Amino acid sequence: MNKERVIPLIVATALFMENMDSTVIATSLPAIAADIGTSPLTLKLAITSYLLSLAVFIPASGWTADRFGARLVFAIAVGVFMMGSIGCAISSSVTDFVFARILQGMGGAMMTPVGRLVLLRSIDKSALVNAMAWVTVPALIGPVIGPPLGGFITTYFSWHWIFLINIPIGLLGIFMALRFIDPIKSEELERFDLYGLVLAGIGLAGIAFGLSVAGLNLLPWSVVIALIGIGIISMTLYIIHARRTGSPVLDFSMLRLSTLRASIIGGFMFRVGIGALPFLLPLLMQVGFGLTPFQSGLVTFASSAGAMGMKALAARIIRAFGFRNMMTVNAVVSAFFLAACALFTVTTPLLLIMIILLVGGFFRSLQFTAINTVAYAEVEPTQMSRATTLVSVNQQLAVSAGVAVGAFSVETTMWLRHVNELNATMFAPAFVVVAVISAASSYFFWQMPDDAGHEISGRKAAAISSRKRAALAAASAPSETTEDARDQRLG
Repeated sequence: MNKERVIPLIVATALFMENMDSTVIATSLPAIAADIGTSPLTLKLAITSYLLSLAVFIPASGWTADRFGARLVFAIAVGVFMMGSIGCAISSSVTDFVFARILQGMGGAMMTPVGRLVLLRSIDKSALVNAMAWVTVPALIGPVIGPPLGGFITTYFSWHWIFLINIPIGLLGIFMALRFIDPIKSEELERFDLYGLVLAGIGLAGIAFGLSVAGLNLLPWSVVIALIGIGIISMTLYIIHARRTGSPVLDFSMLRLSTLRASIIGGFMFRVGIGALPFLLPLLMQVGFGLTPFQSGLVTFASSAGAMGMKALAARIIRAFGFRNMMTVNAVVSAFFLAACALFTVTTPLLLIMIILLVGGFFRSLQFTAINTVAYAEVEPTQMSRATTLVSVNQQLAVSAGVAVGAFSVETTMWLRHVNELNATMFAPAFVVVAVISAASSYFFWQMPDDAGHEISGRKAAAISSRKRAALAAASAPSETTEDARDQRLG
């Protein structure tokens, strides 16, 4: 197998663990909460703490891979993730569970960004869309088998065993990394921005954690406001610091690139809806509709199955319509199917629910492939490390924000309706809110140039140039107008 197959599969091993882990815990959340004596909404701290840990430690991933080599960093990161999984399996309280999830996040913070960096440095841009598809197809097996497998284990055995699934997968990932990944190091190693890492870490932690616990009555409002305030101040200080250093851990100056800017801002808004979906759906199925974790998993896996179906067509669709046109329209289409979840009731046939989730996953997967690929269309090879770090932090914060927005919407609905216990009618407003946010991302995708990412997609710039440009070209050579037109049609 050539590098265009082996390297994506190695990266997919890490994504497989992360994605299956997140979908398994979402499906089993009510059972875990009942066993350790807390509520499902409170236990969302286990989800947000993991995502928060990712966001804090990802900024160091690019420099670490450049300094110590991607192979070593990747293997150690997988080992740390496995240790966190074992910690989750033996947890007996919310505190133990949250600390184990933070340890998992530390490992995950290095696994995926480092793997993506190896991929970008090893694969030609013209083959990047297909390489990304090879990465995501195996990784999507996790979400496909995660919900039914996690539900089956939780229903008929014990939830503790769902985290031990990562152990054999992690061992396989370590073997593949040591066997196939070259110890790539940067020839021009930059100075590590420790001061910037501390400022960015405090800023991201304060803002994300403060928003996550708001409204849960876990901490006094004064503490929540203080956390958010400290986070904002720290991020402001970091931005000032980043302008004065030549090697910032988060290089916001790269947002001058139009495709990267659209992927960061538009991708963040689009992912808010997707971040909320794995949290809201299992709760709706189990708490609202009274299904077992296993039944809930069999229903919600349809979304991931639809996502896998799109990967074979993603490159062709992007090549046919171009990144800008496809992403603008598809953002709205994907949001429509997300909003359709608000119509689910106890009497809605499960088959209809699965069809809607299947089709929705189909279009969301196409959008993710485009977002993840177009981000690097204008990035130079020497800037790839900074770009992958920035993109990875943005992705994890977006998912964390999605969980927070989804939970806060449910809590607000309960407060407005003076309801103390969750039921199926409490979830509809949350689905609508996250769908509107996701649909709004289309504005930022439309701001990209007509020929955005044409080198990556294989769609030639001439094929998507405006009629005005063609008319000007024809006017400049009137004697050859007919031949030029014929050549353009043939080309």
